[in-house]
Amino acid sequence: MPINIPTDLPAKEVLQSENIFVMTREQALKQDIRPLKIAILNLMPLKVNTEIHLLRLLSNNPLQLEIDFIRTKSYESKNTPKEHLEVFYRTFSEVKNDKYDGLIITGAPVEHIDFENVAYWKEMEEIMDWASVSVTSTLYICWAAQAGLYYHYGIRKHQLEKKMFGVFDHIIHDRKYPIVRGFDDLFPAPHSRHTSVDREDILKVPELVLLSESDEAGVYLVATKNKKRVFVTGHSEYDPLTLKEEYLRDLEKGEQIEMPVNYFPGDDPAKPPLVRWRSHANLLFSNWLNYYVYQETPYDIKMVAGENGKTP
Repeated sequence: MPINIPTDLPAKEVLQSENIFVMTREQALKQDIRPLKIAILNLMPLKVNTEIHLLRLLSNNPLQLEIDFIRTKSYESKNTPKEHLEVFYRTFSEVKNDKYDGLIITGAPVEHIDFENVAYWKEMEEIMDWASVSVTSTLYICWAAQAGLYYHYGIRKHQLEKKMFGVFDHIIHDRKYPIVRGFDDLFPAPHSRHTSVDREDILKVPELVLLSESDEAGVYLVATKNKKRVFVTGHSEYDPLTLKEEYLRDLEKGEQIEMPVNYFPGDDPAKPPLVRWRSHANLLFSNWLNYYVYQETPYDIKMVAGENGKTP
């Protein structure tokens, strides 16, 4: 089934070229069903790329989705044209009185900064509080996962000796939770981060379940038992060439960066990467949409409830 996006969004052409069913809002209005309202708080610098990454995965499900892109008002991206932001994005102040079935908060290149010193942290706190009462389920990715674990549960991040960079194998600890339904016993996923969280800190929090981790990359997938929040420390949404682009970018900057592991065949950057994480990525997003959003959200979106089961 289609994703419902603005008619002129640049990602539309890319997705249609990949034979992904994209529906304009004009077409969607003719269908007598309620689409799921999904908001994406896009904190990544190259916002158009991230739009494509996420929309590609969200489209692989039988539900109609209505997508709203959100940006921070307290910090404006320097890597995305202002015109694009003004046309396709809403600020949080414009949506904070709305309800959503699902929210995705992306990663951000601010790992080296203490959370409280991030330029938009106060706004981020407000958004996470709003999501707790106005969104059925929130998916936190990479830096956002660490930010959410810190803000909601006091779990601190810690600096790694070197960047966790590449494609790593992961295991599952508890299959009874639907977010991991259909996952293989051992599955790969990309990581690109300088910080991490400790499993011991997660296990101390009764509301949290550590669902998946890697011997090399550590904690990967954490969720609340009530399905309200899902935290993913990696980047399952990445394109085949995203890690390569990051690697070449850092080399051009003169940074001390090692080649992404388990990525280039024979560790030869001249060879195209072999994608091994696509199936897992599609399962992760479809499971979240189905079991944590669609199966949990009320038909009347105005009745989306907070963690205490009451509408604000």
